[in-house]
Amino acid sequence: MKIILMGPPGSGKGTQASHIAEMAGVYSVSSGDLFRDNLSRNTELGQLAQSFMEKGEYVPDDVTIDMVMNWIEEPQHSDGFVIDGFPRTLAQAEALDEKLSNTGGVDRVVFFDVPEDDLVQRLSGRMICSSCQRPFHKMFSPPQRENCCDYCGEALYQREDDKPDVVRNRLHVYIRETEPVIDYFEKSGNLRRIDASLGISEVREALKEVLR
Repeated sequence: MKIILMGPPGSGKGTQASHIAEMAGVYSVSSGDLFRDNLSRNTELGQLAQSFMEKGEYVPDDVTIDMVMNWIEEPQHSDGFVIDGFPRTLAQAEALDEKLSNTGGVDRVVFFDVPEDDLVQRLSGRMICSSCQRPFHKMFSPPQRENCCDYCGEALYQREDDKPDVVRNRLHVYIRETEPVIDYFEKSGNLRRIDASLGISEVREALKEVLR
C-alpha cells in the first residue's frame, strides 16, 4: 500500500507512522527525515535546500519533491510506503500523483483530526532541560520537582515556538497551507479522517478500519 499521513503538528501522526508501516509491511519516512538525511550526507539536493534555509527562505517545492521521489524510487519501496508530512502543498500533491500514475496512485490518505485546543495543550506543555536537553511535558511526563530536570537537576525552560500563542499561529499556518491539499485528496475519494484526539490504542483501532 502507498499511504500518506496528514495532520497538524501534535496530531500524533509521527507516533503512528512506524506502526502503520509495520501493519502494511512497508517502510515509513517523514519529510523531516529526508531533509536531515540529505543534509547529513551533503547531497546535491541537501546543499540546495541548505542554501535556502541559510537565507531563512522556504525550500522550493521542486527540491522537496525531488527528495521524496528519490526515496520512493529506491527498490525497497517498490511494494509501497508510508510518508508523514508530505505533500504539504497542492503542487507537491499533483507531482506525487503524476509520479505514481502508472502504479495506481496513492491508496489511502489518512488525516489525523484533533481539535485546536487539544493540539495547543499537547504542544505548549513541552519543557526542555537547560543543561542536558531532556524533554518533559507538563501533563504527560512532568518532572518530579517543579521546573527541575529529573536527570541533572538543572532548570527547565519552554522554547519560544512551544508557547501557546506561537503554537496557535503554527496551527493556523498549517491549515492555511494544507487545506487545498486536503480538498484535492477528498475529491479523489481516498482521504479518510480519524479522531486522533483519542488514546494511542483507540487511534490504532481506527487506523485498522480505514486501512482495511
